[in-house]
Amino acid sequence: MPFKFIFTTLIASLPIVSYAQKVNNELVYLKQLPPGLTPEVFAPGFISQKDEFEFGSVFSEDGTEFYYGVDVNGKSETRYTKLKDGQWTEPIKLFHHEQYGYNDPFLSPDEQQLYFISSQPLDGTGAKKDIDIWYAEKQTNGWSEPINPGEIINSDSNEYYISFTESGTLYFASNIQATQRGDYDIYASQQVNGQFQTPQRLSDAVNTTNYEADVFVAYDESYLIFCSHRPGSFGRGDLYISFKQEDGSWTQAKNMGNAINTKNYEFCPFVTKDGKYFFYSSDRDIYWVSAKIIEQLRSND
Repeated sequence: MPFKFIFTTLIASLPIVSYAQKVNNELVYLKQLPPGLTPEVFAPGFISQKDEFEFGSVFSEDGTEFYYGVDVNGKSETRYTKLKDGQWTEPIKLFHHEQYGYNDPFLSPDEQQLYFISSQPLDGTGAKKDIDIWYAEKQTNGWSEPINPGEIINSDSNEYYISFTESGTLYFASNIQATQRGDYDIYASQQVNGQFQTPQRLSDAVNTTNYEADVFVAYDESYLIFCSHRPGSFGRGDLYISFKQEDGSWTQAKNMGNAINTKNYEFCPFVTKDGKYFFYSSDRDIYWVSAKIIEQLRSND
């Protein structure tokens, strides 16, 4: 089947809410009432919908653009909504394809590139390949078609879920060194003069012979949160956290506890750049909670 990439630009949109024209704290984050230390479903009925499976979300730095993944009948797509003229627009399908999936979006530090993962073949035709990290570049009228960053990052194994530090270091997961089925590890690749360097596997304080993936790293690289399947978890997959020490090493990762983790699958963590809100996915919806919960875990470390 010839390749057909479907890209949708935001030309016309439906108003959801109408407020003052000036962007302020009442308009950002979809004008949702900020959560406390108890996780809440994010934007129920608009983003998190009962008949869909939402996950893998990211906000722009100013809180006025929101990208997230949706699984539709086993096929993933990336959707997008933004604050425009005092109104949040109806979410559109930003990256989707009749054969290949696109999900787990994440913005580069300067927000000029949108990273995501896809099973799209390198030449855009034929059967699905292993999962790679891709990105699109911001253009005048939207985003470019997908660009593969190459073999420094991607391999013949799976690479997925992207997070950046302020300096441009890329964190992601891969099963390139898997010793058993389901074994994924977390890697980091520094950027030097705009070029990614050979990824380095994080220490055993973070990685085990089990599944470690869906990593979010703090903008200042002071902590990272990831999903793991390992003994002692509350459910099928839990979120764990590790803090960077003064010597640059990572503390032994610990379970984020039953305030976050449940009998369900918790994954796709993200913390907003203003440090206020912690997002993650659970039970087919996107949740958010005050990021103060992270500081509580740090103080107990």
